[in-house]
Amino acid sequence: MIEATLKDTRGRVSGPSAAAVKRPTGEPVRFVGMSIGITERKAAEERIWRQEAELRQMMDLTPLCLGLHGADGRRLYANHTALDYLGMTLDQWCAPNAHFEFVHPEDLDYFLAEGNKRLRDGESYEFEARLLRHDGEYRYFLIRQNPVKDERGQILRWYCTGTDIEDRKRAEEETKKENIFLREEIDKTSMFEEIVGVSASLQSVLTDISKVAPTDSTVLITGETGTGKELVARAIHKRSGRSARAFVSVNCAAIPFSLIASELFGHEKGAFTGATQRRLGRFELAEGGTIFLDEVGELSAEIQIGLLRVLQEREFERVGSGRPIRADVRVIAATNRDLDTAIEENTFRSDLYYRLNVFPLEVPPLRERRADIPLLVEYFLHRFAKRAGKRINKISKKTLNIIESYDWPGNVRELQNVVERAVIVSESDALDIDERWLLGGRTGAHFAAQPIQHIYRPRKRTTQEKEAIETALMECKGRVSGPFGAASQLGLPSSTLESKIKALKIDKRRFKLS
Repeated sequence: MIEATLKDTRGRVSGPSAAAVKRPTGEPVRFVGMSIGITERKAAEERIWRQEAELRQMMDLTPLCLGLHGADGRRLYANHTALDYLGMTLDQWCAPNAHFEFVHPEDLDYFLAEGNKRLRDGESYEFEARLLRHDGEYRYFLIRQNPVKDERGQILRWYCTGTDIEDRKRAEEETKKENIFLREEIDKTSMFEEIVGVSASLQSVLTDISKVAPTDSTVLITGETGTGKELVARAIHKRSGRSARAFVSVNCAAIPFSLIASELFGHEKGAFTGATQRRLGRFELAEGGTIFLDEVGELSAEIQIGLLRVLQEREFERVGSGRPIRADVRVIAATNRDLDTAIEENTFRSDLYYRLNVFPLEVPPLRERRADIPLLVEYFLHRFAKRAGKRINKISKKTLNIIESYDWPGNVRELQNVVERAVIVSESDALDIDERWLLGGRTGAHFAAQPIQHIYRPRKRTTQEKEAIETALMECKGRVSGPFGAASQLGLPSSTLESKIKALKIDKRRFKLS
């Protein structure tokens, strides 16, 4: 006989849900909660079913494309949004090779490779791919895959979401096109940064810059002091494929001979007295970028050999080390020396010259581009007046006559210094230049009768250059730097003039006594 009973909290049987199994004598053997167990299981299943139905309804109503994959990557379920977009039934989407139908052919290999890789890794990931819409149009989607794991870390399911990013991709593409257009316009109107001028000789140089910049060729820039050789080098770098990397400038004439090797190639700790730690050289700092070697004609024979090795073998060694270091660096060199004469005098290696002179560029002196002088004056006037907080918007007739008749042996640098000085002392809205500022008051007419106007031409140095420097030192009483020093009069940096004084063996102390 079976009775419907329930156990109370003390183990007694009561209620209609349990069955009491009795012996033939009538004594109960055990109680089986069959009815309540089935009822609870059914209730739990119903709750789960309702939750899954609600979840599926939420998934189907969401505007996001959703998919469910098994632990092995098999497609199990996709919501209505995804199926409507693809124009597929659930069975078609779950087919093993369905991805061949809706993934763009160009994205298919990447799509499969990413999926297989992340399936092995078991980690969340995202990628972009183009998916085919039911009307035949491909649109970009951002696809995210996230694993669901049990308490032991085993993957149970993969949840996939797909977000339409086609509009964003098009906006990015339009922005990219606009940036390219703006960059091109800026390049057209910027006159190569600070290289200002419209003369035919300068435009020829700019054309050569445009041609050589995209290459990796070594460039040798020649020209008189103050013509803007470093600006040319920077323009080449900015228009090269290395523009995002470093541009390292080295003035070879300003570094003592004993330190130039360490400066260029670096040194190891203990390589020489005072080398308390390892130091990276300029070539290592310029890795992947461009190194500009100004005044390369002043390098010693030992350093010329090291530079030749960099150009030939693309490697160098730090001072105190025997381990070669690879160098991925573009070399641009500049000099105002006549290297042909230096080769004849055995002060410059011919093999290094030919390595440097792959693409020669000669920057014209200012006297050969007189049409650019008014533009340069206006450019410098605007820059220095803005910096000084002054309103100077015109140039006096006297100043125009001076700048047009003067030969500017110090070139653009001398013109820049003179304009800056004029802005500093100006007390009106007109720019005035004192003729006495121009190399001791010597006018253009005087220069026309004197060979001094050619002293900085690369092929006519030596005695004329020495005479000009000595004359300037005499007028400045041996002073080299400062606004009233010889360097300012000659339109040279004081460090460059100091190196020239040393190279020409001029005793500047004797001018202090005169």
